[in-house]
Amino acid sequence: MASALEKAANPRPGDSYVQSFARGLEVIRSFSAKAPRQTLSEVAAASGLTRAGARRILLTLQTLGYVETDGKLFSLTPRILDLGFAYLSSMPIWNRAEPVMEALVQAVQESCSAAVLDATDIVYVLRVPTHKIMSISLGVGSRLPAWCTSMGRLLLSELDDSALRARLEASAPEALTKHTVFDIEALVAKVSQARKQRWCLVNQELEEGLVSIAAPIVNRSGRMVAALNISGQANRTSAKVMQETMLPALRDAAQKISGLL
Repeated sequence: MASALEKAANPRPGDSYVQSFARGLEVIRSFSAKAPRQTLSEVAAASGLTRAGARRILLTLQTLGYVETDGKLFSLTPRILDLGFAYLSSMPIWNRAEPVMEALVQAVQESCSAAVLDATDIVYVLRVPTHKIMSISLGVGSRLPAWCTSMGRLLLSELDDSALRARLEASAPEALTKHTVFDIEALVAKVSQARKQRWCLVNQELEEGLVSIAAPIVNRSGRMVAALNISGQANRTSAKVMQETMLPALRDAAQKISGLL
């Protein structure tokens, strides 16, 4: 029997499933930092559609103002941000959390982010940067694998063991740096440790030189709904120093944001 995760990842069309809408979302998701402008054939291949199907969806999105084209290449327009901001505007907590995060950044002089769990990824919902610490650009809406990030492992710790293993296996962990922990059993142990201590530190596993530490944001019933982290460069702030000098301020900020829920 398929797991709930497998069903979510591979839904079967039915009375409650609008296939054309799902295909439209696949077309939108085919655009990325690596493929910001695409031909019709490239969109069709990336979204698993026929050229005719991709063309109908692209022209519909163009009519609605979400896509533009020069006659050959298609690209998303800024209006696509409305879809993401609909989520953020429905969660006014993040507007109120920003001053707390800004105060934390001022105190520790490192970048601070908040993220939520979405299947096998974390999605950034708020970020207050100081220095550029990663080779990729991060902002609201950015996604990273949950299994190798401090916020991700902490958020995964809310799952029971069965659901956790299913999520990790679906993530297909692999070595990203020489420090990456990617064995499933070892990852289960890391997440279990995060569950027990209610914070998580990841040292150069996602990218060489990047160290981060995360604390939970919980709702009124005590359920973790997001995570808050501090991230910096290992050559400037070691994992040991980050844990000893910044974790108390991070946990205090996370508690303040939790109190706003």
